[in-house]
Amino acid sequence: MPDKFLSEIHPNPLNKTGYTLEFNDEFDRPNIDSNKWFPFYLPHWSSRTQSAPRYSFEDGNLILQITKDQRPWCPEFDGEVRCSSIQTGEFAGPVGGKLGQLRFSRACVVREAQTNVQKYTPQYGYFELRARGLNTSANHTALWMIGYEDSPERSGEIAIFELLGSQASPTSSGVRFGVHPWGDQSLQDEFYEEFLPMDSSQYHIYGLEWTPTHLDFYVDNRKIKTVDQSPKYPMQFMLSIFEHPSEGAWTGVYDPSAPYPKKFSVDYFRAYQPDKGYAR
Repeated sequence: MPDKFLSEIHPNPLNKTGYTLEFNDEFDRPNIDSNKWFPFYLPHWSSRTQSAPRYSFEDGNLILQITKDQRPWCPEFDGEVRCSSIQTGEFAGPVGGKLGQLRFSRACVVREAQTNVQKYTPQYGYFELRARGLNTSANHTALWMIGYEDSPERSGEIAIFELLGSQASPTSSGVRFGVHPWGDQSLQDEFYEEFLPMDSSQYHIYGLEWTPTHLDFYVDNRKIKTVDQSPKYPMQFMLSIFEHPSEGAWTGVYDPSAPYPKKFSVDYFRAYQPDKGYAR
């Protein structure tokens, strides 16, 4: 494990040696690109109105926000949690049923009909995001992947990173990452939390190499962990900021005096395929 990270890292070149760029968003336009992103968070358990993100664009960055007047995204099933999130796919069954991506509670039923879409759902590749988190307790930011879940077993999750605002400081910050199986019985829960000598409220690059046999996790172009398992189906991306005001939440004590809006600043997201493919 490297003992020294830069306080902030500059962007990588767009071209990556040995790889071909397959998908990217540099966030240099004034709106979320609907050809690339579905701008809601799991709206089937809630509604598109309640799950729509708060966001802005500043200096070529997407700023996902939690605002002071923002309502919980799904109060019936997820309590007071607020979020602003975008995703590259959406799948759900009929209204009133239990079929839908990331059924996080047994109480969840589909509340609003959705159009199922796959905007970008790769199987394997190298993916990276340059972003800055925040340093307020009860907030966390994440880039994560979930199975498209058009069949129940295709439901694993890869967390490329989760950053807790309560764990960010100028000299050390926690980075959480790994695999959750959910309904995929071929996977085991394998999740890690590493404290690295970096300030996660500044810009850093978080990467994942997803191969048919293993997952390599990167921070600032340095590999920090290999996980020797791999989902075997296409997955979509989720890019999110959350706020957990509830007492006892795992993200830390909520401070109502902390200034709003809470911001997750994203410089770019890029996805590559290796020129020589992956051994299977």
